[in-house]
Amino acid sequence: MGALEELQRRYGQDVVFLVVYIKEAHPEDGWVLDRNRRAGVRVADPVTDGQRAAIAATCGSRLRIGLPVLVDGTDNAVASAYGGWPDRLYLVGRDGRIAFQGREGPFGFQPAELELAISAELAASR
Repeated sequence: MGALEELQRRYGQDVVFLVVYIKEAHPEDGWVLDRNRRAGVRVADPVTDGQRAAIAATCGSRLRIGLPVLVDGTDNAVASAYGGWPDRLYLVGRDGRIAFQGREGPFGFQPAELELAISAELAASR
């Protein structure tokens, strides 16, 4: 079980967990990673929302992501608004404010920091 799935197991009654699939970080027609090639991952950068949705669905099932996956449009509006590229953790409070913004991934992708923020947010709302 991945770290985010574990957080969902612990806090899922109080927090909605979602993955937002944004612009492909390592498309075949861009910055290709050797480890992706070795794993058989070869994805062209999608040019339509439908293509992006199809890639997101494949990614979700292939990586066995146990969370709902939403898809940013090819206009990249969500990634632009939230600075989500290449990946980042967020916690949105019940009042709609950003209660936690993790550092940019992959090195800033720290589920333990998100858990601290969840605990603090839940304690403040009780």
